[in-house]
Amino acid sequence: MSMQPLRLGLARGWVTWRSVNTTREGLANTIIWNALPLVFLLIFRNATIPGTDISVGVSLLPGMLAMLVVFSVMGTAYYLAAEREDGTLLRAKAVPRGTAAYVVGLLTVAVLDVAAAVAIVLVPGLFIVPGVPLGDAGMWLGLVGYILLGLMACVPLGVLIGSVVRSPRVIGGLGFFGITGLAAISGLFYPIAVLWDWVQWVVQILPLYWLGLGMRSVFLPAEAAALESGGTWNTPLTIGILAAWAVIGFVLGPVLLRRMARRESGAAVAERRRQALQRV
Repeated sequence: MSMQPLRLGLARGWVTWRSVNTTREGLANTIIWNALPLVFLLIFRNATIPGTDISVGVSLLPGMLAMLVVFSVMGTAYYLAAEREDGTLLRAKAVPRGTAAYVVGLLTVAVLDVAAAVAIVLVPGLFIVPGVPLGDAGMWLGLVGYILLGLMACVPLGVLIGSVVRSPRVIGGLGFFGITGLAAISGLFYPIAVLWDWVQWVVQILPLYWLGLGMRSVFLPAEAAALESGGTWNTPLTIGILAAWAVIGFVLGPVLLRRMARRESGAAVAERRRQALQRV
């Protein structure tokens, strides 16, 4: 009986993801937005980092993959806010263990989104970018491990954001620019040592910096660690901080979601629909 929310959530997540990505618009958005990083890999494929033999393309690829994982946070938050607005969350609340199944569905959509995005970028990227250690089993193990750990650290934050921010339009607009701005200062594409000290302290509290650092450690040669803050990959600390964010998210996320679900009612959904019609 305890497996029922898991089965329902997996089925719901698959149906949601398929319904979005089998439409012409949804499929085009998935392919175009996720393939855009390939343009930059093509542009910089033959360039090297000044003073080293390391390809700029191979240094950009892990940051791009980390970005794809983090954008799943905004996807989770957007789905949650939109389905609260249209009454989906209220209907899930009315079903026994429906809230648990709903959360599993959100996580399933996030995993499928990341898997599709990583495949679109990584598979061509491996042939575009020189210097990727394709035959290194440790690289593949580290890649999968950091993606899964990054999902566990970041997707619960999407639940937190979606529980607090009421409008999906705010998440889709300001949230996109906020994540992009955060990525710009989180060292995904250049060392954070060039930033102000206080900015370095802030970004090193958040999981995005550590996810990017971990991804770089599996793609780049050992000597590239000299370019990082402290001159080391700091793997144990990277794993520890990402794991801590995962624990925080999985503890607080369900609490906030249950609190939000308790406040849902037919009258609240009807009022949001009325406001939406007024905006139209």
